[in-house]
Amino acid sequence: MCYLFCMITRRELMGAVILSFLAGASLALAAVTSKPVMHSSIFNWESLTITPTKTGARRTVFDNPTPALANFECHITTLNPGASPHPPHRHGDEELLVIKEGTLEAWQGDATNVVTTGGIIFEASNELHGLRNVGTNPATYYVFRFMPRDLATH
Repeated sequence: MCYLFCMITRRELMGAVILSFLAGASLALAAVTSKPVMHSSIFNWESLTITPTKTGARRTVFDNPTPALANFECHITTLNPGASPHPPHRHGDEELLVIKEGTLEAWQGDATNVVTTGGIIFEASNELHGLRNVGTNPATYYVFRFMPRDLATH
């Protein structure tokens, strides 16, 4: 047993401990500072970049922690007629969708409802949900995703 530890000097051992601590601290700092905390902000429609998708288009607005949330994300989706952004799914965070224009079919658990311009959809944590554009024109909606700090650690 002494064979392994006796070959390492106290100075080398202390250096390794310090380097390990600094590496861990820098990784923790990188994780914390990877996205800046968002404070009061303004996002103009004209300044949002449009990214085409296979089902329509997406505008990313923000995706950052806030003083109260582990993460707060907003994007705007435009769905072509008949399209769904993805299959029904569930996730730990909660979503609020505001319909800017168009007609969507919203699946929530076993229920299906039609939501039109100005309508609001709330998706609770871990509940099955999905969308489809059932109109004849593109449907555009705002998505707000809220990740509380206690959810971020699970």
